[in-house]
Amino acid sequence: MSDKKVNIELTKEEAIVLFEFLGRFNENEDSSRFEDQAEQRVLWNIESSLEKKLSEPLRADFQDIVSKSRERLRDKNE
Repeated sequence: MSDKKVNIELTKEEAIVLFEFLGRFNENEDSSRFEDQAEQRVLWNIESSLEKKLSEPLRADFQDIVSKSRERLRDKNE
């Protein structure tokens, strides 16, 4: 197998929302959600990568930032 990388671009809002989701998801110890432990490892790795790139999770108003990011990303009902 090759060690080639796959890059995915996210907006800042997408990265914040995904980071918050992965943090909550990864806190749950229910490994029955995974078919293979490698799936869990991938999610841990993505969360770790986002943590290294984002400064917002360290801010006191992070939950407000998450709420605003979710609002901007949410589909608008027309």
